Amino acid sequence: MATLFFSFGGLFQVSILLVNAIAILSEDRFLARIGWGSSQQEPAFGGMQDNTSVKAKMINLINSVRTLMRIPLIFLNVLIIVWAIAFG
Repeated sequence: MATLFFSFGGLFQVSILLVNAIAILSEDRFLARIGWGSSQQEPAFGGMQDNTSVKAKMINLINSVRTLMRIPLIFLNVLIIVWAIAFG
C-alpha cells in the first residue's frame, strides 16, 4: 500500500477514488444541508445567476461529475477490481 502513490497505476486508482467520492455525494442528505444543493444555485425568475463564486463553480463541478461520469465510473471501477484480482 505504501507504493500506491508512487506509480501511474496508483495515481490512476487514487484519481478514480476521488471521482467516486464526488459522484456518490447525496444531494438530499449531505449537499442540501450545507447549502450546496443545486436548488440553492438556481436564481429567482429574471435574476442573475452567480457563476463567478468558488461555491457556484464547485456546485457546478459536483453536478457535472455526478451527471457525466456515472456510466464511465462503473466500467472504470470494474476495470480496477479485475486488475486488482488478476495482479494483486
